[in-house]
Amino acid sequence: MSDLLERLRERGWRMTAQRRVVAEVLDGDHVHLTADEVHARAVARLPEISRATVYNTLGEMVTLGEVIEVSTDRRAKRYDPNAHRPHHHLVCAQCGTIRDVHPVGDPLADLPTTERFGFAISDVEVTYRGTCPNCARA
Repeated sequence: MSDLLERLRERGWRMTAQRRVVAEVLDGDHVHLTADEVHARAVARLPEISRATVYNTLGEMVTLGEVIEVSTDRRAKRYDPNAHRPHHHLVCAQCGTIRDVHPVGDPLADLPTTERFGFAISDVEVTYRGTCPNCARA
């Protein structure tokens, strides 16, 4: 499980019932839900939660740096609570399943100085694409 709830509490983030439910829905490993998926799961736990509250809460968590917005294709953004452990993503090209991966090495070191074009690089995002075992069997 990720430590999203604990991190938010440590930051002094006011934990309303709505915020708690959104954080609980997102908490865990390999969680990459869309805002609509977060809303659907939150409604199952707290029927009165609005779509706007979910979107606003997700936006606040991103601004705090406790959740990462992930865009691996032209589909809806997904929200990843694994914000404090460097990782990349492995995406199934057929069903869209996303898994966090932690390869060894430094992807920034793999980019030769001649290919940096004078950029001061601050972040690296790597997305591996393939076919998950479920789709490969189908």
